[in-house]
Amino acid sequence: MEFNVLGSPLVPCSLHPRTGFYRDGCCRTGPEDLGQHTVCVVVTAEFLAFSQARGNDLSTPQPQFGFPGLREGDRWCLCAARWQEAFEAGMAPYVILESTHHRALDLIALEDLQRYALKVH
Repeated sequence: MEFNVLGSPLVPCSLHPRTGFYRDGCCRTGPEDLGQHTVCVVVTAEFLAFSQARGNDLSTPQPQFGFPGLREGDRWCLCAARWQEAFEAGMAPYVILESTHHRALDLIALEDLQRYALKVH
């Protein structure tokens, strides 16, 4: 069983669009996930523009990689380093803690994630 940053079982992030390094809807990680796609976010237009300006266009579909392109409001498993970079620039998207893998804490302080947390239920 995999755990989230709160210490409870990891909850799926999104099946529409299907997210996760393994495209199973969860922000699970493993040795082949070099980007550590562990932070479940709700993307904003501002974050998408920030990411594109940093060379990572998350808005344009890339079907050859199973990537649908993201729109504001989509949930997505984001690389922990990209979230931290956006946080430091004041552009971090909201986070779903229940769906954020505990390995995100390797790079991000829990307190920072909590500041951007959305309540789900």
